[in-house]
Amino acid sequence: MKKIKVTLSLAVMGAIIVAVLFMNKASRESQVEKSVTTDKITVSVEQAQEETISDELSIIGTVQSNNDVVVVSETQGRTLKVFFKTGDYVREGTPLAQVDDELKKAAYMTAKVNYEKAKKDLQRMEALFKEKNISDSDLENARLGATAAEAQFIAAQRTLNDTKIKAPISGIIADKFINPGTMVAPGTQIANIIDISRLKVKVNVPERDVFRLKTGETAILTTDVYPGTELKGKIETISSKSDNAHTYPVEVVLPNNSRTPLKAGMFAQVRFTSITNRQALTIQRGAIVTSIKNPKIYVVENGVAKLRDIIAGKETNRRVEVLGGLRQGESVVVSGQNNLSDNARVTIN
Repeated sequence: MKKIKVTLSLAVMGAIIVAVLFMNKASRESQVEKSVTTDKITVSVEQAQEETISDELSIIGTVQSNNDVVVVSETQGRTLKVFFKTGDYVREGTPLAQVDDELKKAAYMTAKVNYEKAKKDLQRMEALFKEKNISDSDLENARLGATAAEAQFIAAQRTLNDTKIKAPISGIIADKFINPGTMVAPGTQIANIIDISRLKVKVNVPERDVFRLKTGETAILTTDVYPGTELKGKIETISSKSDNAHTYPVEVVLPNNSRTPLKAGMFAQVRFTSITNRQALTIQRGAIVTSIKNPKIYVVENGVAKLRDIIAGKETNRRVEVLGGLRQGESVVVSGQNNLSDNARVTIN
């Protein structure tokens, strides 16, 4: 009887031990499962999808005059009269200033008289030569004298004409540099004339876009001066050489409308209409965890966040075009990415 009690006690104790061990195992498994769940980082994802993006190219440029000329004196002397003021419109050939011409007029008259005399002398010598009353050398000397007198007359005439300084182009007087009494010399600045009957806007186009433009294509211009008003221009030149920033100068020309006149130096937004919309794979700008120059994103694969390099394209409306490194339908982390590291386990919110 005593033996039976001992055996029964041992059996009970064994059962208790087995139960305790089983409970401990279950507890450990629960803790491990809880630990694994706790280690996962909660993120939000967005499926990469194609969408229509505006491929329109819009760049700010500066309005420039069609022609910008600094008028300089070609003579020396005292300014007698000035016929213009800043802001005046002048036509090509309009007198701007008169420089003292007394001595130059006298030199011109002398040269003219000498030239007329030389021509008559040559005519007389030619008649004598026909009658064989003079030699060949006498006739040649007469011809040379007439030629020299003509050259002196032309030079004196040009010198006299230079005392009346004229506008080389039609346009607006932007700056005035002389007044009556001002002493001028060859090279002295008289005025700055700008032609704004036609304007040009120079913009710097990125290298990725310049090959999509062609001369003669239409461009739309807008300014803050005339909100809501669109002005039409045309691409006149596209440079074949880039600047230090790897952009290419492009000039757009347009007539200066009298109803919406523009001035040189104003800013204008140039929109190139030949570039149309297209389909592109895009992601949120905030999904990029590095700089836009070396973009990286997290893509979730089987509950694991993978850090991936991508090739970024155009950025618009807080979204970035993806040219490579991502496929349509993949899950891109758009929230919680700042807490991630490569191969981190995640839970999708």
